[in-house]
Amino acid sequence: MKNRFWQDKRVIVTGGAGFLGSFLVERLAALGAADILVPCIEQYNLVERADILRLLDEAMQPVEKRPAHLVPANLPAFQPMPLPAFQPDQLVILHLAAKVGGIGANLGHPADFFYDNLMMGVELIHQGWKHGVGKFVALGTVCAYPKFTPVPFREEQLWNGYPEETNAPYGLAKKMLLVQSQAYREQYGFNSIFLLPVNLYGPRDNFNPVSSHVIPALIRKCLEAKERGEKEIVVWGDGSPTREFLYVEDAAEGILLAAEKYNGSEPVNLGSGYEISIKDLVELIARLTGFSGEVVWDTHRPNGQPRRGLDTSRAEHLFGFKACTTFEVGLQRTIDWYRSHQAKESALEKEPHA
Repeated sequence: MKNRFWQDKRVIVTGGAGFLGSFLVERLAALGAADILVPCIEQYNLVERADILRLLDEAMQPVEKRPAHLVPANLPAFQPMPLPAFQPDQLVILHLAAKVGGIGANLGHPADFFYDNLMMGVELIHQGWKHGVGKFVALGTVCAYPKFTPVPFREEQLWNGYPEETNAPYGLAKKMLLVQSQAYREQYGFNSIFLLPVNLYGPRDNFNPVSSHVIPALIRKCLEAKERGEKEIVVWGDGSPTREFLYVEDAAEGILLAAEKYNGSEPVNLGSGYEISIKDLVELIARLTGFSGEVVWDTHRPNGQPRRGLDTSRAEHLFGFKACTTFEVGLQRTIDWYRSHQAKESALEKEPHA
Protein backbone atom coordinates (compact mmCIF):
# COMPACT_ATOMS: atom_id res chain seq x y z
CA MET A 1 0.00 0.00 0.00
CA LYS A 2 1.35 3.42 -1.00
CA ASN A 3 1.95 5.97 1.73
CA ARG A 4 1.51 9.68 1.05
CA PHE A 5 4.37 10.68 3.38
CA TRP A 6 6.96 8.88 1.23
CA GLN A 7 5.61 9.80 -2.22
CA ASP A 8 7.56 13.06 -2.46
CA LYS A 9 10.61 11.92 -0.51
CA ARG A 10 14.12 11.16 -1.69
CA VAL A 11 15.60 8.77 0.86
CA ILE A 12 19.26 7.96 1.52
CA VAL A 13 19.61 4.63 3.30
CA THR A 14 23.15 4.21 4.62
CA GLY A 15 23.74 0.51 5.11
CA GLY A 16 20.95 -0.10 2.61
CA ALA A 17 22.86 -2.97 1.03
CA GLY A 18 23.18 -4.75 4.37
CA PHE A 19 21.00 -7.07 6.43
CA LEU A 20 18.44 -4.66 7.88
CA GLY A 21 18.91 -2.17 5.04
CA SER A 22 17.84 -4.60 2.33
CA PHE A 23 14.47 -5.17 4.02
CA LEU A 24 14.02 -1.48 4.75
CA VAL A 25 14.70 -0.53 1.11
CA GLU A 26 12.14 -3.09 -0.09
CA ARG A 27 9.58 -1.72 2.34
CA LEU A 28 10.27 1.86 1.24
CA ALA A 29 9.64 0.87 -2.37
CA ALA A 30 6.38 -0.84 -1.38
CA LEU A 31 5.27 2.32 0.45
CA GLY A 32 5.82 4.34 -2.72
CA ALA A 33 8.96 6.32 -1.87
CA ALA A 34 9.66 8.65 -4.78
CA ASP A 35 13.38 7.97 -4.80
CA ILE A 36 15.72 5.65 -2.88
CA LEU A 37 19.51 6.00 -2.78
CA VAL A 38 21.87 3.40 -1.33
CA PRO A 39 25.52 4.45 -0.92
CA CYS A 40 27.78 1.37 -0.97
CA ILE A 41 31.11 1.28 0.83
CA GLU A 42 32.95 0.66 -2.44
CA GLN A 43 32.06 4.20 -3.56
CA TYR A 44 31.50 6.00 -0.24
CA ASN A 45 33.54 5.50 2.90
CA LEU A 46 31.25 7.29 5.33
CA VAL A 47 34.05 7.66 7.88
CA GLU A 48 35.54 10.24 5.48
CA ARG A 49 34.04 13.74 5.31
CA ALA A 50 34.88 14.10 1.62
CA ASP A 51 32.82 11.03 0.75
CA ILE A 52 29.86 12.28 2.81
CA LEU A 53 29.99 15.65 1.05
CA ARG A 54 30.13 13.94 -2.34
CA LEU A 55 27.20 11.70 -1.41
CA LEU A 56 25.01 14.63 -0.36
CA ASP A 57 25.97 16.64 -3.42
CA GLU A 58 25.07 13.74 -5.73
CA ALA A 59 21.86 13.03 -3.82
CA MET A 60 20.66 16.58 -4.48
CA GLN A 61 21.15 16.20 -8.24
CA PRO A 62 18.33 15.44 -10.68
CA VAL A 63 17.86 11.74 -11.33
CA GLU A 64 19.39 11.88 -14.81
CA LYS A 65 22.65 13.32 -13.43
CA ARG A 66 23.00 10.79 -10.60
CA PRO A 67 25.73 8.10 -10.57
CA ALA A 68 24.35 4.66 -11.38
CA HIS A 69 25.94 3.18 -8.26
CA LEU A 70 23.40 4.94 -6.01
CA VAL A 71 20.58 2.73 -7.34
CA PRO A 72 19.64 0.04 -4.75
CA ALA A 73 21.08 -3.21 -6.06
CA ASN A 74 18.33 -5.34 -4.53
CA LEU A 75 15.65 -3.39 -6.44
CA PRO A 76 16.80 -3.68 -10.07
CA ALA A 77 13.36 -2.73 -11.41
CA PHE A 78 12.97 0.35 -9.19
CA GLN A 79 12.37 3.55 -11.11
CA PRO A 80 12.56 6.83 -9.18
CA MET A 81 9.68 9.24 -9.60
CA PRO A 82 10.56 12.61 -11.14
CA LEU A 83 10.86 15.36 -8.54
CA PRO A 84 11.24 18.50 -10.68
CA ALA A 85 10.74 20.83 -7.72
CA PHE A 86 12.89 18.82 -5.32
CA GLN A 87 14.00 20.71 -2.22
CA PRO A 88 16.61 19.61 0.35
CA ASP A 89 13.93 19.35 3.03
CA GLN A 90 12.36 16.52 1.00
CA LEU A 91 15.49 14.47 1.64
CA VAL A 92 15.37 11.91 4.45
CA ILE A 93 18.49 10.15 5.74
CA LEU A 94 18.06 6.78 7.42
CA HIS A 95 21.44 6.06 9.00
CA LEU A 96 21.70 2.30 9.40
CA ALA A 97 25.37 1.86 8.43
CA ALA A 98 27.55 0.68 11.29
CA LYS A 99 30.57 -1.41 12.12
CA VAL A 100 29.00 -4.28 14.06
CA GLY A 101 29.84 -7.73 15.40
CA GLY A 102 29.54 -10.10 18.31
CA ILE A 103 31.49 -10.16 21.57
CA GLY A 104 34.61 -11.57 19.93
CA ALA A 105 34.73 -8.91 17.23
CA ASN A 106 34.15 -6.12 19.77
CA LEU A 107 36.88 -7.43 22.07
CA GLY A 108 39.35 -7.72 19.21
CA HIS A 109 38.75 -4.31 17.63
CA PRO A 110 37.41 -1.86 20.25
CA ALA A 111 39.13 1.18 18.71
CA ASP A 112 37.73 0.44 15.25
CA PHE A 113 34.23 -0.01 16.64
CA PHE A 114 34.46 3.30 18.49
CA TYR A 115 36.07 5.45 15.81
CA ASP A 116 34.22 4.21 12.74
CA ASN A 117 30.75 4.36 14.31
CA LEU A 118 31.33 7.73 15.94
CA MET A 119 32.81 9.44 12.90
CA MET A 120 30.20 8.13 10.49
CA GLY A 121 27.29 9.34 12.58
CA VAL A 122 28.70 12.67 13.75
CA GLU A 123 29.69 13.86 10.29
CA LEU A 124 26.48 12.64 8.65
CA ILE A 125 24.31 14.50 11.17
CA HIS A 126 26.45 17.64 10.91
CA GLN A 127 26.47 17.71 7.12
CA GLY A 128 22.80 16.74 6.99
CA TRP A 129 22.00 19.84 9.02
CA LYS A 130 24.28 22.06 6.90
CA HIS A 131 22.66 20.80 3.68
CA GLY A 132 19.10 21.38 4.91
CA VAL A 133 18.08 17.73 5.09
CA GLY A 134 14.44 17.42 6.18
CA LYS A 135 14.68 14.40 8.49
CA PHE A 136 17.53 12.36 9.96
CA VAL A 137 16.92 9.00 11.62
CA ALA A 138 19.90 7.77 13.65
CA LEU A 139 20.02 4.16 14.82
CA GLY A 140 21.63 3.56 18.18
CA THR A 141 22.03 0.21 19.92
CA VAL A 142 20.87 -1.61 23.02
CA CYS A 143 24.60 -1.88 23.86
CA ALA A 144 24.43 1.79 24.90
CA TYR A 145 22.49 0.92 28.06
CA PRO A 146 24.35 0.59 31.39
CA LYS A 147 25.57 -2.90 32.23
CA PHE A 148 23.20 -3.37 35.16
CA THR A 149 20.13 -1.61 33.84
CA PRO A 150 16.98 -3.02 35.51
CA VAL A 151 14.78 -5.01 33.13
CA PRO A 152 12.78 -3.83 31.28
CA PHE A 153 15.18 -1.16 29.99
CA ARG A 154 13.45 2.23 29.95
CA GLU A 155 14.83 5.05 27.85
CA GLU A 156 15.22 7.35 30.87
CA GLN A 157 17.73 4.85 32.36
CA LEU A 158 20.17 5.29 29.49
CA TRP A 159 22.58 7.48 31.47
CA ASN A 160 22.50 5.61 34.79
CA GLY A 161 25.86 3.83 34.42
CA TYR A 162 28.61 2.53 32.14
CA PRO A 163 27.81 0.00 29.40
CA GLU A 164 28.90 -3.64 29.55
CA GLU A 165 32.67 -3.62 29.02
CA THR A 166 32.93 -6.01 26.07
CA ASN A 167 31.04 -3.66 23.75
CA ALA A 168 31.22 -0.33 25.57
CA PRO A 169 33.24 1.46 22.83
CA TYR A 170 30.58 0.60 20.26
CA GLY A 171 27.70 1.45 22.59
CA LEU A 172 29.18 4.79 23.66
CA ALA A 173 30.00 5.82 20.09
CA LYS A 174 26.39 5.26 19.14
CA LYS A 175 25.10 7.03 22.26
CA MET A 176 26.96 10.17 21.27
CA LEU A 177 24.64 10.42 18.27
CA LEU A 178 21.76 10.90 20.71
CA VAL A 179 23.64 13.79 22.35
CA GLN A 180 24.31 15.33 18.95
CA SER A 181 20.76 14.77 17.74
CA GLN A 182 19.32 16.52 20.79
CA ALA A 183 21.85 19.37 20.63
CA TYR A 184 21.19 20.05 16.93
CA ARG A 185 17.44 20.01 17.49
CA GLU A 186 17.76 22.46 20.39
CA GLN A 187 20.17 24.87 18.71
CA TYR A 188 19.25 24.57 15.03
CA GLY A 189 15.78 23.02 14.97
CA PHE A 190 17.21 20.08 13.00
CA ASN A 191 14.68 17.24 12.81
CA SER A 192 16.83 14.34 13.93
CA ILE A 193 15.49 11.37 15.90
CA PHE A 194 17.29 8.54 17.71
CA LEU A 195 16.09 4.93 17.91
CA LEU A 196 17.45 2.14 20.11
CA PRO A 197 16.85 -1.22 18.42
CA VAL A 198 17.49 -4.43 20.31
CA ASN A 199 19.52 -7.19 18.59
CA LEU A 200 18.04 -8.10 15.21
CA TYR A 201 17.74 -11.48 13.51
CA GLY A 202 16.19 -12.95 10.38
CA PRO A 203 16.89 -14.07 6.82
CA ARG A 204 19.99 -12.54 5.14
CA ASP A 205 21.73 -12.09 8.51
CA ASN A 206 25.51 -12.38 8.79
CA PHE A 207 26.38 -16.06 9.36
CA ASN A 208 30.15 -15.57 9.29
CA PRO A 209 31.44 -17.34 12.43
CA VAL A 210 34.09 -14.67 13.00
CA SER A 211 31.73 -11.69 13.13
CA SER A 212 28.17 -12.96 13.53
CA HIS A 213 25.84 -12.32 16.43
CA VAL A 214 24.47 -15.05 18.66
CA ILE A 215 21.44 -16.29 16.67
CA PRO A 216 23.11 -16.81 13.28
CA ALA A 217 26.20 -18.19 15.03
CA LEU A 218 24.12 -20.78 16.90
CA ILE A 219 22.07 -21.72 13.83
CA ARG A 220 25.23 -22.36 11.83
CA LYS A 221 26.87 -24.31 14.67
CA CYS A 222 23.86 -26.56 15.14
CA LEU A 223 23.31 -27.24 11.45
CA GLU A 224 26.99 -27.92 10.74
CA ALA A 225 27.33 -30.18 13.79
CA LYS A 226 24.26 -32.13 12.68
CA GLU A 227 25.58 -32.52 9.12
CA ARG A 228 28.97 -33.73 10.36
CA GLY A 229 27.49 -36.07 12.94
CA GLU A 230 29.24 -34.26 15.79
CA LYS A 231 28.09 -35.00 19.33
CA GLU A 232 28.46 -31.52 20.81
CA ILE A 233 28.66 -27.81 20.20
CA VAL A 234 30.57 -25.28 22.30
CA VAL A 235 28.83 -22.06 23.35
CA TRP A 236 30.41 -19.05 25.07
CA GLY A 237 29.55 -18.26 28.70
CA ASP A 238 27.29 -20.19 31.05
CA GLY A 239 23.88 -19.66 29.43
CA SER A 240 22.50 -17.45 32.20
CA PRO A 241 22.32 -14.05 30.42
CA THR A 242 19.02 -13.05 28.86
CA ARG A 243 18.46 -11.30 25.57
CA GLU A 244 15.66 -9.78 23.55
CA PHE A 245 15.56 -10.04 19.77
CA LEU A 246 13.59 -8.23 17.08
CA TYR A 247 12.74 -9.81 13.72
CA VAL A 248 14.30 -7.83 10.90
CA GLU A 249 11.08 -7.06 9.00
CA ASP A 250 9.48 -5.80 12.20
CA ALA A 251 12.53 -3.57 12.76
CA ALA A 252 12.24 -2.10 9.27
CA GLU A 253 8.56 -1.34 9.89
CA GLY A 254 9.35 0.34 13.21
CA ILE A 255 12.05 2.55 11.72
CA LEU A 256 9.81 3.72 8.89
CA LEU A 257 6.90 4.43 11.24
CA ALA A 258 9.24 6.54 13.39
CA ALA A 259 10.57 8.37 10.34
CA GLU A 260 7.03 9.20 9.27
CA LYS A 261 5.36 10.00 12.60
CA TYR A 262 7.93 10.85 15.29
CA ASN A 263 9.57 14.27 15.55
CA GLY A 264 10.93 14.42 19.07
CA SER A 265 14.22 14.59 20.93
CA GLU A 266 13.79 11.63 23.29
CA PRO A 267 15.35 8.25 22.41
CA VAL A 268 12.92 5.43 21.61
CA ASN A 269 13.39 1.68 22.11
CA LEU A 270 12.53 -0.72 19.30
CA GLY A 271 12.04 -4.27 20.50
CA SER A 272 9.74 -7.25 20.71
CA GLY A 273 9.14 -7.25 24.46
CA TYR A 274 10.17 -10.93 24.66
CA GLU A 275 13.16 -11.84 26.87
CA ILE A 276 14.85 -15.27 26.66
CA SER A 277 17.92 -16.77 28.37
CA ILE A 278 20.84 -17.87 26.21
CA LYS A 279 20.38 -21.40 27.60
CA ASP A 280 16.76 -21.49 26.44
CA LEU A 281 17.75 -19.90 23.14
CA VAL A 282 20.32 -22.64 22.46
CA GLU A 283 17.79 -25.35 23.30
CA LEU A 284 15.19 -23.78 21.02
CA ILE A 285 17.58 -23.44 18.08
CA ALA A 286 18.82 -27.00 18.62
CA ARG A 287 15.23 -28.27 18.49
CA LEU A 288 14.32 -26.27 15.39
CA THR A 289 17.49 -27.34 13.54
CA GLY A 290 17.23 -30.97 14.64
CA PHE A 291 20.54 -31.00 16.54
CA SER A 292 20.30 -33.50 19.41
CA GLY A 293 23.87 -33.44 20.73
CA GLU A 294 25.28 -31.95 23.92
CA VAL A 295 25.82 -28.25 24.58
CA VAL A 296 29.19 -27.55 26.21
CA TRP A 297 29.42 -24.18 27.98
CA ASP A 298 32.81 -22.48 27.73
CA THR A 299 32.68 -20.56 31.00
CA HIS A 300 36.13 -19.06 30.39
CA ARG A 301 34.48 -16.90 27.72
CA PRO A 302 32.51 -13.76 28.68
CA ASN A 303 28.76 -13.77 29.14
CA GLY A 304 28.29 -10.17 28.11
CA GLN A 305 25.57 -8.07 29.71
CA PRO A 306 23.63 -10.07 32.36
CA ARG A 307 20.14 -9.19 31.11
CA ARG A 308 18.59 -7.39 28.17
CA GLY A 309 14.93 -6.68 27.74
CA LEU A 310 13.27 -3.47 26.62
CA ASP A 311 10.26 -1.48 27.66
CA THR A 312 8.69 -0.87 24.23
CA SER A 313 5.72 1.22 25.35
CA ARG A 314 7.17 4.54 24.15
CA ALA A 315 7.35 3.36 20.52
CA GLU A 316 3.79 2.10 20.64
CA HIS A 317 2.55 5.35 22.19
CA LEU A 318 4.48 7.77 19.97
CA PHE A 319 4.22 6.15 16.55
CA GLY A 320 2.15 3.00 16.88
CA PHE A 321 4.89 0.39 16.56
CA LYS A 322 4.40 -3.07 18.03
CA ALA A 323 6.36 -6.12 16.82
CA CYS A 324 4.10 -8.75 15.26
CA THR A 325 6.41 -11.71 14.50
CA THR A 326 6.57 -14.33 17.25
CA PHE A 327 10.06 -15.46 18.18
CA GLU A 328 9.72 -19.11 17.14
CA VAL A 329 8.18 -18.17 13.80
CA GLY A 330 11.00 -15.69 13.13
CA LEU A 331 13.65 -18.25 14.08
CA GLN A 332 12.12 -20.88 11.80
CA ARG A 333 12.13 -18.44 8.86
CA THR A 334 15.77 -17.60 9.58
CA ILE A 335 16.79 -21.27 9.75
CA ASP A 336 14.87 -22.06 6.54
CA TRP A 337 16.58 -19.18 4.74
CA TYR A 338 20.03 -20.29 5.86
CA ARG A 339 19.37 -23.90 4.80
CA SER A 340 18.26 -22.67 1.38
CA HIS A 341 21.25 -20.34 1.15
CA GLN A 342 23.61 -23.18 2.08
CA ALA A 343 22.07 -25.46 -0.54
CA LYS A 344 22.47 -22.82 -3.27
CA GLU A 345 26.09 -22.19 -2.32
CA SER A 346 26.85 -25.92 -2.33
CA ALA A 347 25.24 -26.32 -5.75
CA LEU A 348 27.30 -23.44 -7.17
CA GLU A 349 30.49 -24.93 -5.73
CA LYS A 350 29.75 -28.22 -7.49
CA GLU A 351 29.16 -26.63 -10.89
CA PRO A 352 32.03 -27.14 -13.38
CA HIS A 353 33.95 -23.97 -14.22
CA ALA A 354 35.32 -23.18 -17.63
